[in-house]
Amino acid sequence: MKLHSTQTQQYQTITGYETDSVEINAVTFKHSLIVLPETKPIEWPIISFETLTTDHFTQIEQTQPDVVILGTGNKQKFIHPRLIAALTSRRIGVECMDNQAACRTYNILMAEGRKVALALVMETA
Repeated sequence: MKLHSTQTQQYQTITGYETDSVEINAVTFKHSLIVLPETKPIEWPIISFETLTTDHFTQIEQTQPDVVILGTGNKQKFIHPRLIAALTSRRIGVECMDNQAACRTYNILMAEGRKVALALVMETA
């Protein structure tokens, strides 16, 4: 799906997505990544939702977001609270949703000027 252009082109904006990829500012990515409004996408070494560990969330914590949108793949899954305990102890919210909903939500929050991190799990076969 292609998304419409907005006045946020100086930021990392989701411009499209498919079941196996995401497009950020017209560049396609097929691997898991962390997206922040003001920095280039960061490769996230995740091959599936089931392989997530606390270390993966430590990497997100270091970016100091206010909220994390966790794209869990093609289906919504919920993360175990122990994996995100460090984030929640710092009052960083974590919302889990499928990748397509996560992309849309990220764009909305980013356009509102929120300090949001999008963490997308792109499952590799």
